[in-house]
Amino acid sequence: MAKAPASRKSEPLTPNRERPDEPTPYKASQAELLDFYKQMLLIRRFEEKAGQLYGLGLIGGFCHLYIGQEAVAVGLQSALTEIDSVITGYRDHGHMLLCGIPPQDVMAELTGRQAGISKGKGGSMHMFSIKHKFYGGHGIVGAQVSLGTGLGFSHKYKKDGGVCLAYFGDGAANQGQVYESFNMAELWKLPVIYVIENNQYAMGTSVNRSSAEDQLYKRGESFRIPGIQVDGMDVLACRGAAEEALAWVRAGKGPIILEMKTYRYRGHSMSDPAKYRSREEVQSVRDKSDPIDHVRKLLEEQGVKEDEFKKVDQEIRKIVNEAADFAEQTPEPEPAELYTDVLVESY
Repeated sequence: MAKAPASRKSEPLTPNRERPDEPTPYKASQAELLDFYKQMLLIRRFEEKAGQLYGLGLIGGFCHLYIGQEAVAVGLQSALTEIDSVITGYRDHGHMLLCGIPPQDVMAELTGRQAGISKGKGGSMHMFSIKHKFYGGHGIVGAQVSLGTGLGFSHKYKKDGGVCLAYFGDGAANQGQVYESFNMAELWKLPVIYVIENNQYAMGTSVNRSSAEDQLYKRGESFRIPGIQVDGMDVLACRGAAEEALAWVRAGKGPIILEMKTYRYRGHSMSDPAKYRSREEVQSVRDKSDPIDHVRKLLEEQGVKEDEFKKVDQEIRKIVNEAADFAEQTPEPEPAELYTDVLVESY
């Protein structure tokens, strides 16, 4: 009988190796801070209007709102360049707006109109725009992680210097294809930033009930992918983390994981009454951590007056209302549109 090997202490989960620096909050000028405020407010007002249109029956199917999570997308995507790509799940409206897709094109898609960014065929969850380097909007939980890894491969293959920002949620973090993607991305040192938008609830299940390891930034450790946990309710913390992650990836060091600790105020989708949490819990987060209120306070400390905030809010509401009016007035697709964009032949 072979002799059993001598017992030995297990090696630490994270061997000594180079890791990214701990990010620091971004030092924004007043103009940049005001721009962050406007972008977050645009997403908030847009999503509120989308909720209203859904209630009126003008938006069909599923509709997942981004209210409460605005700092994540604004902070991260403000650091991207024109060569970078973005892919996300079905809570996608805010990400699209930040990619430069006009609000009226997004709203028209939500209402299933011909003028929508996907010609009315994608709806809330499946919008897409190669022109704006936005690759969806995906309804299958976690599917975008593998596709985002492919986008990272494309950037590396083309040597275009681009990075893929691949968003997914705390629920998707438990999907198997996520870890297959992590393995390949680290093996091939792909330029991908995996962004886990941890809004605390996977549909109606809290993260600590569904995840044996609820510190999601550690999920890449067995693949030697470093992770950083970020205050996703602070746009400056998000931007600072983006700067550090982009520096790491662009230096050819492979992928990185950012766990953004955030919170959604509404239910998982418009059909979710969110009875799995109390109103007091939601209100407490709004009172203590609202990302838009936080930036507003910073601007007030820098001397921005109430009149300026009112002016910004009026401008944003005008943009959103015009987008909604456009979406209601523009025609639905012709029946023949069903047969387009089905097959692409290459020679």
